Amino acid sequence: MKDNILITLLKSTRISWASKNVHMYLLALTYAYFTNQTINNPLQIIGGLLLVSLFWGALYTLNDLTDLEIDRRDSFKRNRAFIQNNVDEKWIIIFVITMLGLVFLLSAAFMPVSFILILILMLLNQILYTLPPIRLKETSLAPLSSTATNSVLRLASCAVLLGDIFIVPLSVYIFMFIAGMATYLMYKSKPRDASIVGVLCGLVLIYIIYSGEMNLIQFLVALAPSIVAGIPLYLSLFTNQERMLKIADILYHQVALGFFLICILIIIF
Repeated sequence: MKDNILITLLKSTRISWASKNVHMYLLALTYAYFTNQTINNPLQIIGGLLLVSLFWGALYTLNDLTDLEIDRRDSFKRNRAFIQNNVDEKWIIIFVITMLGLVFLLSAAFMPVSFILILILMLLNQILYTLPPIRLKETSLAPLSSTATNSVLRLASCAVLLGDIFIVPLSVYIFMFIAGMATYLMYKSKPRDASIVGVLCGLVLIYIIYSGEMNLIQFLVALAPSIVAGIPLYLSLFTNQERMLKIADILYHQVALGFFLICILIIIF
């Protein structure tokens, strides 16, 4: 019985969704690579990526707990861990607190203060987004506080481990914020808003490349795979939503994840 509970809890962390963290770490690392910055702390960076992924695993578990009744009515989310298998709320809360506590403990031991501060910002943002009484996910501010803010914080968590949060240009942070908004709006099936934000995102990307704040190789390595994965996500707004969402999920959370990891290992080692 306890084994089944543990398996369900681990499944709720959505391990493949670590692709979001891996993606942002790769993007930050490309700036270290193309500025010829020597990476003297490769194990710390890998450790930071693992800690951020564990951290977000716990936050996804918390999110699934707070959305349980809503997810039961969503056919696309019928495979979520707590929909398939019931787990007592107390075990979920203990699991989340244990995971978060472990991440903060290890971060205090091995990571700089700046990294810990970013983890705190991630936690505060997710609490405001997920938990009542504020629960921003049910307000018009949801696109600003979900993937958009979290992408920026993920990117910053790697940048501080490289020694300078602004090793990544400000324009790239802005681009990732807008891209995160577009992704959220597509996922929430808001075609008009997603199209408008998507066009704005494209304009910012053109500026970044034209101004030289991102070169073509960086674009191909760090952004092109996610843009390819975003095509079926955008098409889901207009046709066969469930099928398109599944394709986007496989492309980004599995195919791109493997590619990003290989690139990170090449850059670091």
